[in-house]
Amino acid sequence: MLGIFYFDKYQKRRILAKEKALAKEKELAHAREIEKAYVKLQETQTQLIQSEKMASLGELTAGIAHEIQNPLNFVNNFSEVSNELLDEMNEEIEKGDLEEAKAIAKDIKQNLEKINHHGKRADGIVKGMLQHSRSSSGVKEPTDINALTDEYLRLAYHGLRAKDKSFNATMETEFDETIGKIEVVPQDIGRVVLNLITNAFHAVQERKKKSEKDYEPTVTVTTKKVGNTVEISVKDNGLGVPKKIRQKIFEPFFTTKPSGRGTGLGLSMSYEIVTKGHKGELKVASTEGEGTTFTIVLPTAKETHKQKTK
Repeated sequence: MLGIFYFDKYQKRRILAKEKALAKEKELAHAREIEKAYVKLQETQTQLIQSEKMASLGELTAGIAHEIQNPLNFVNNFSEVSNELLDEMNEEIEKGDLEEAKAIAKDIKQNLEKINHHGKRADGIVKGMLQHSRSSSGVKEPTDINALTDEYLRLAYHGLRAKDKSFNATMETEFDETIGKIEVVPQDIGRVVLNLITNAFHAVQERKKKSEKDYEPTVTVTTKKVGNTVEISVKDNGLGVPKKIRQKIFEPFFTTKPSGRGTGLGLSMSYEIVTKGHKGELKVASTEGEGTTFTIVLPTAKETHKQKTK
């Protein structure tokens, strides 16, 4: 009986050990499946983020075409005028009227300065587009926040106008000239500003469709230096964000746009860029039926240094 007892105990231990080994193998297999799914999810997320970047680049294309046409028109016009003035100057030289020739030469010089100015303007727009389309280097550089914000405001507006000729909105700006340049990754902050402004235009466009009497679609963009931070605010007088979904708007894949019109990555990507990439804040304040304000809070170089030291 004693032998039977120990044999039975031994058998139970063996069965228990086998069950434990089997359970452990199942756990390992499950863990491998989870790891594969996680890697696949990361790859999918990377692809979606790239798609979002390309979508925002598409928003820019029409705006850039419009913006670049203006300085190119100036370059062409001043070139033609300067060519005519050169003919006139040669005629005056042949006549011996050197004073008139000098006056014409002065006009040509002024035209060349204008050609140079508008050529640089076109060059700046192209560089901005290239910065937006390429992968971020993650390198911060001194950036004129006012110029960057103003640039993307106009590009976003003309991009929407190119898609929908009936779209119109009042654009108001209030830039703090004391800001100067601050250290940011310009293409990343440009993407954030473009996304917020484009969303603001979509918001006023949706409210305009409701045909409210005396409604004026208005988007206001301001910059302000507050202590050791710089704030960029984008305010619209659209329909506002309902309180019940306000906390979800920075979550990946969450979108209030109709199906097929948004990936739900614009705001979440913007939130990541501001909070993780620049150690700043992205805040939202909204009143249903009155509008929404998004505020980017960026630390200055000194404040960023302090945070790194901590």
